[in-house]
Amino acid sequence: MRIYMIFTLALCLFLPFGCKNPSQVADYTIQKSIIAKNAVVSTAHPLASEIGLQVVKDGGNAIDAAIAVQFALAVVYPVAGNIGGGGFLTYRSGDGKISVCLDFREKAPAKAHRDMYLDAEGNVLSGKSTDGHLAAGVPGSVDGCWQMFQKYSKLKNWKRLLEPAVLLAENGFCITQSEADGLNEYRAGFVKNNTTPCVFVKKDTLAKWKKGDLLQQKDLAVTLRAIRDRGRDGFYKGKVATLLAAEMKRGGGLINEEDLANYQAIWREPLRGNYRGHEIISMPPPSSGGIALFQLLGMVEPFDFGHYGFHSPEHIHLFVEAERRVYADRAKHLGDADFYQVPVHELLDSQYILRRFSNFDPSKATPSSAIEAGVFARKESPQTTHFSIVDTKGNAAAVTTTLNAGYGSMTVVGGAGFLLNNEMDDFSAKPGVPNLYGALGGEANAIQAGKRPLSSMTPTIVTKDGQLYMVLGTPGGTTIITSVFQVLTNVVDFKMSMTEATHAPRFHSQWSPDEVYLEKNAASAETREKLKKMGHKVAGWPEIGQFESIMRRKDGKLEGVADKRAKDDSVSGY
Repeated sequence: MRIYMIFTLALCLFLPFGCKNPSQVADYTIQKSIIAKNAVVSTAHPLASEIGLQVVKDGGNAIDAAIAVQFALAVVYPVAGNIGGGGFLTYRSGDGKISVCLDFREKAPAKAHRDMYLDAEGNVLSGKSTDGHLAAGVPGSVDGCWQMFQKYSKLKNWKRLLEPAVLLAENGFCITQSEADGLNEYRAGFVKNNTTPCVFVKKDTLAKWKKGDLLQQKDLAVTLRAIRDRGRDGFYKGKVATLLAAEMKRGGGLINEEDLANYQAIWREPLRGNYRGHEIISMPPPSSGGIALFQLLGMVEPFDFGHYGFHSPEHIHLFVEAERRVYADRAKHLGDADFYQVPVHELLDSQYILRRFSNFDPSKATPSSAIEAGVFARKESPQTTHFSIVDTKGNAAAVTTTLNAGYGSMTVVGGAGFLLNNEMDDFSAKPGVPNLYGALGGEANAIQAGKRPLSSMTPTIVTKDGQLYMVLGTPGGTTIITSVFQVLTNVVDFKMSMTEATHAPRFHSQWSPDEVYLEKNAASAETREKLKKMGHKVAGWPEIGQFESIMRRKDGKLEGVADKRAKDDSVSGY
């Protein structure tokens, strides 16, 4: 009981901004960069970062902190934090003896089928895979956290890890300006896609949310208590499961109680690779992130582009040409390896990667129409959120989790208070038809009952000389892979600090559409013109990713960074 009392007191200190007077303004202390001796937690919300750090201070490890952060984000960051979605964990123990990945990606319900989003003429029905009940896959986040706890928790106190989220949901917290903007922007979607009153829409449905408003989620608090008290079964069985199944029936969705009871996260062997003397540990399928990242690094490693000049035409051209080829492979060959024979070894073969890039022309762009996926002898949201954690023993957790689009399917489970994902859109509804993020897919990622949709999430850990070096990850749909690629090479090739590497401007290309997307300050006017003369189609993009990163410096201290692109992202450490 003492530990709960301590946390409750700490929570009151974190939340003096309107718990009793909702009209007060919430001005959270937000840190974008920190140098810490012992531990760092970087997340999408300052409350979640503080909660995770407090768990470490109370004797927990990186996994304990990750669990507490995941449930806290489900309350304070509803646009992407979740218990109704899924994600991936990449974990490395401080002594380097353990490196594992956990796949808690959502699954297609048992009644799902490959043509479920097509009309009688075989055309994709707009909105069916993105909005409302039919867009939701079977959630994996709760089982993922439960399996993390069972295998690697140090505290061995599940209730302690859930209690902060319960208190935040029950007592409420003051929303920031960006959260108010998001809730207002999606109000029409919430009204359209819910069968019961939705906590994210004010009772006066025309009233707008404001910075400092108190958001209380009483139904979510009840659900979190059930998970706190019953563990996994508090979500996948019993009242919560019944409420979710009933919501599906009211809204025409497919998930039933049997789908929930049968869900299971899977521990997977991480993919490992090397880049300029660094070991990279990342996620295997059904994430495309690890394979794509290793292919990108393999294609550019023969080039000493660190001397080209950061974001010079030569640097951007080299990276974009690699990205064209990698995303073409992604579209054809990648999917859930439990259902489709993904050619992992072939895709990662160093000779294949070099052959794939052998037609690179340093002077001009290759049209995407001229690039096809590689052939082998045999066939085989942007609203996501990422958090990075390193504890006092050097254990590192990189966790990327998602509802897919902003607020997922915009459907809240009546009586249970949590948002459902729209991850079914990450399947290929029809070969050659792009999904929400413009990504193409084929047979490898076709819809099938029990299958997990392909993902771009790339939680990654980097070591150097056998020691932890970097913890990396970001949301951003298909831009996730290229963002991790750029931040990693910013450090290794351009010798940036983690703060510089994370905040540096970014660019993105993905084969289809055939365009190069540049953030506002990513390239000079001269560079943009030279890229166009080389044959690139250049377009603007406001912001790419919301990176949460940690690096162990030469002096042994931890440099933690929360991306400046997101107003609320914050890093904590001590």
